[in-house]
Amino acid sequence: MPLPVTYADVAAAAKHLEGAAHRTPVLISTTANEMTGAQVFFKAENLQRMGAFKFRGAYNAIAKLSPEQRKRGVLAFSSGNHAQAIALSARLAGIAAVIVMPSDAPPLKLAATRGYGAEVITYDRMKEDREALAKKISDERGMTMIPPFDHPDVIAGQGTAAKELIEDAGPLDYLFVCLGGGGLTSGCAIAAHELAPNCKVIGVEPEAGNDVQQSFRKGEIVKIPVPVTIADGAQTQAPGLLTFAIIRELVSDIVTVSDPQLIEAMRFFVSRMKIVVEPTGCLAAAAVFNRLADIKGKRVGVIISGGNVDPAALGRWLA
Repeated sequence: MPLPVTYADVAAAAKHLEGAAHRTPVLISTTANEMTGAQVFFKAENLQRMGAFKFRGAYNAIAKLSPEQRKRGVLAFSSGNHAQAIALSARLAGIAAVIVMPSDAPPLKLAATRGYGAEVITYDRMKEDREALAKKISDERGMTMIPPFDHPDVIAGQGTAAKELIEDAGPLDYLFVCLGGGGLTSGCAIAAHELAPNCKVIGVEPEAGNDVQQSFRKGEIVKIPVPVTIADGAQTQAPGLLTFAIIRELVSDIVTVSDPQLIEAMRFFVSRMKIVVEPTGCLAAAAVFNRLADIKGKRVGVIISGGNVDPAALGRWLA
């Protein structure tokens, strides 16, 4: 069965993003190379517009709306980074945006989403179903819903991160990608499959929220309770239908890392590379730092997915 997103879709998304998204730098660290025994290339999406890779997928999805859809505006549900990405992309397109966000989302992310001009509607993530709430509002207002990961234009947009990384760093043996609902991992797997066919793509989840790992092992979608982890961008309960179809086909393995390992990765980025990375953004790097695959002597790509972390929380974790 053909996959729901192709490399041609990723290449088309790259065209839409030209001049809108930052072509984020690929960073290297001698210390990281010595620690891992590998040549590691970090794609710094924490330096992307609004601080995360999510801008890519959101902007691409909005760029593809019809004039009628633009008139009615867009709606999204998100714990933070997709919210900000849709809010900023909608502002750039001059259209209205409503974002459904959990009431316990990081204050920094709530404030930034409102700052980009979106209307924010909050809900209790432990008691309410965000998708049902978002659907109700989009039906009432006639808005186009753009989900955080299970959408072909979102997946294609996210894949441009790996496209740029491989173009800038050259062919890779491994590509480690932060994994929540699977939009970034599936998009990057499509790009890697085309540009570096021998590259093994590894998705990395938090230990407490390994819904995709369980699904990958079982061969069918497994749903878990809302995971308790500092990686708030990966508190998903199940992969999407589209993302899981791509992951099953193109990803080599799914591994997990603990919250303490994420904190150590954050500490490394702050102290050695002088960059701020949020917990979810550290998933792929933590797997590499803890050598969860046989990477010795290999060329290894790492997607740093975002940098939107509350400074007070970062201080507490690093203390």
